[in-house]
Amino acid sequence: MQIRFKVVSGLFFALFFLVLPLQATAAPASNNLLIYCGITMVRPVTDIARLFEKQEKISIAIAQGGSEDLYQSAKKSRQGDLYLPGEPIFRIKHQPEGLLGEYRSLGLNQMALMVKKGNPKKVKPDLKELLRKDLTVVLGSSESGSVGVEAHRILTKAGLYTKVAARVVQMLPDSRSIMAAMRRGEADVTMSWRATGFFPDNAPHLDVLDLPPTVAPPQELQLTLLNFSKNPAMARKFMEFAAGSQGQTVFRRYGFITTSGTGR
Repeated sequence: MQIRFKVVSGLFFALFFLVLPLQATAAPASNNLLIYCGITMVRPVTDIARLFEKQEKISIAIAQGGSEDLYQSAKKSRQGDLYLPGEPIFRIKHQPEGLLGEYRSLGLNQMALMVKKGNPKKVKPDLKELLRKDLTVVLGSSESGSVGVEAHRILTKAGLYTKVAARVVQMLPDSRSIMAAMRRGEADVTMSWRATGFFPDNAPHLDVLDLPPTVAPPQELQLTLLNFSKNPAMARKFMEFAAGSQGQTVFRRYGFITTSGTGR
């Protein structure tokens, strides 16, 4: 069957839906799933969803966007089954509201510095490099996505956020827009989730400069059941599939550190 994609805009926070194909022998609509997925994890989750669709004969829709925007959309609509933010702070922050249920760990996200391929300006894997006057910098906004929230946390802890924020040329909503800006040559260096540097469209243009775990602690990717899910049994089955061997293989392929502690 040919893969079909349908994009619908304007869902509360101008999120975008990537609707994966309904299989030839489809299950009832009540068995279908809607997953709210942070931008950085969309590619592996899409591949895993394709595999799961074939196995279960269902259709899966993926709403992609900044982790905070996604949660607010799910909260307002009370539609959907699973939520995958870029780091646990979103679960911790919103847990008291009662919408987030059990979760399964899919691996780890970790921040890194990203530079142009070949590192022509000899940037070191050190946060203070973001203050170099000869470098242009882009960062993620802490108002929308996990990449900005984590950059804010790391730089604030290092006592650098105010100085770095004062000289960035752009504050961008998510890792996808950050990587696009880097590919276009709009900045010399940025901070982003390290896995994005290994994506096929980014790897030829960018190098990853890993930061020590003491500076950029790995953050768990928690695939979380939404308590208002209309199909919790199928949602739990997807959680187990994504956390299992096939799902973990996909996450490793995209550069993520998986639950076994392995990765690129």
